[in-house]
Formats: sequence, C-alpha cells, structure tokens
Amino acid sequence: MQDKKKQNKPWIKRGPLKTFLFFLGFSTVIWIFVQFSKHYTSVIELPVTYVNLPKDKIILDNSRKYLDLRIKESGLKIAIYKFFPTELKIDLSDAQALDGKLIYDLELHKSTIFSQLRIDYENADFLQENFKIDFQQRAVKKVPINSNIELGFTIGYSALDKIKFQPDSVTISGPENILDSLQTVNTISLKINNINKDLEGTVKLDRTGLGSVTFYQDEVHYSLRTDKFTEGKVEIPIDMMNVPEKMNVVIFPKVVIVYYQVSLSEFDKVKKSNFKVIVDFKNAVNSDGFLLAQIEKKPEMVNNVRLNENKIQFVIKR
Repeated sequence: MQDKKKQNKPWIKRGPLKTFLFFLGFSTVIWIFVQFSKHYTSVIELPVTYVNLPKDKIILDNSRKYLDLRIKESGLKIAIYKFFPTELKIDLSDAQALDGKLIYDLELHKSTIFSQLRIDYENADFLQENFKIDFQQRAVKKVPINSNIELGFTIGYSALDKIKFQPDSVTISGPENILDSLQTVNTISLKINNINKDLEGTVKLDRTGLGSVTFYQDEVHYSLRTDKFTEGKVEIPIDMMNVPEKMNVVIFPKVVIVYYQVSLSEFDKVKKSNFKVIVDFKNAVNSDGFLLAQIEKKPEMVNNVRLNENKIQFVIKR
C-alpha cells in the first residue's frame, strides 16, 4: 500500500509549478515589451487606393496596389503597420501622363502621405522617387441632353418655348464602342404638374446602363418660360399651288379659319399676314375631288395651330 502512495505522488509539487509558470509568463511579457520598445528599421508594404482619377483615363488591373516604405520606428508600431496596414489615398488629380503611365511624384506629396500615417519625416523614406500607375486612355465625347421631364400646366397656361438646359450638352468618357452608339443623354424621369409660372431647377442625368461611362457632371440646370395663354383666330384665304396653266380650278371653301394659342403678352403681335394656308394641286390625283389644306407659314409665338376645315373640295372647269 505504501508503494502505491509513492507512485501517485507528483514529481513536481503544484505550488512550485505555478510559480515557475507565472515567472515564465511574466518574463515573456517583459521581453516582448522590451523588444517592442526598441527601434528598428524595416520595410512595410501599404495598400493604396486611387482617388480623383482624371475622367478620361482608366486604371488598369495590373497597376500597383501597394507602396513600399522604409520606416524607423518602435517594434510595436512596425508590428501594427504590418498586421493592420493603413490604406493610403493617392490623389491622381495632378499626376503626369507619360508613355502610358501616370507618374505620381512621391517626394512632392511626401507631407500628404506621411500625414495619413502620422509619422515624422525623419523616420521614413520611400524606396523610389515616384509611383507609376498603368492606365488606358478613354474616348471622350460631348453629347446633347434630351429632356425626360413631363410637364403639366394649369388650365390657361402653357410654355412660351421648349425647356432649356444649361449646359445643353455633357462631356462623357468611356469605351469607344459604347460612346459611338450614344447620341444623346437623357435626364432622369421627372413629372411637374400645375405649372402657372416660370420654372427653374436642377435635374440629374440618367446613367442607367452606362456604368462604364464617366460623366463630367451629374446634373444640369433647367428653365422654362411660362405664361397665361389665350386662343385667337383669323380668316385666311387659301392659296393654290402647282395648278397647270390654262386650267381653271375652283375650290370650296376659299377661306378657312385658323385657330391658335398665344400668350396674353404677345396676343397683339399676331397679324393675319403672318399666316399662309395652301392646297397643292400635285396631290389632286386619286383625291376624290378633295385637297388637304396645309399651314405653310405661321408666327413663332403661336402654338396648337389648327384649321376649322382641312378637306377642301375642288372642281375643274372645262
């Protein structure tokens, strides 16, 4: 029985073991602290992201994604930079293009880069003078803006002219095959109701399906002149065109009424002489004795112009 008790007895007492492990752990922490407190010179690799890229250029996938930097810092800071690297923002707005590469001068932008890392000038330096980024030139094109704005006016009101955009066109860049097929750029869909005064505002451009196209601006200013309108009418004699010589053609009626809408401020400017209505005898073949009256001339300030009668009867007298 005594022999069994001797066999079960631990070869190291638990008390000394705990003391040993405590001092081992404590000394390890002290050693790590001392090592992290020392200063080292090391090269760290920092990821980069490009901002403010010129709109007429595309960064290629094989471009550099890391910047190498030699720093002299404490072991702790170096460890932090290596295990939790800071992403650097490289501003390419003033980078110089040369032989298919954008040249970013590191020394020139040293203060901007170091301010992102919060390190001193004396403690770091670059392994190269500049940063070279591969790019591809984009095609650039200027296209007119097409309105996708639906207008609804209060009764008695209407537009004096078409909606205007400022600017009336937008510069875009992107793959050449896409730009070749793009003739206009639409505004986003917008509906404005109960209009009874001049309009002014901004509207965004519709980029649907144009993810690979860069817009030099995202919105434009629009304006629309609006006024109260009234309806007017004038009696206009019908002019006959292309009647063969020695042919006596009689039409009925000889006069039509032209109805139109015009703004109140310009109502008195509309004159009878501003209108011209014709029938063309070239269209008499297979016409069943009727010709269609056409408004050949009207003043620019009127709209919604119509005739009281379009079918004009004609008779050829022998």
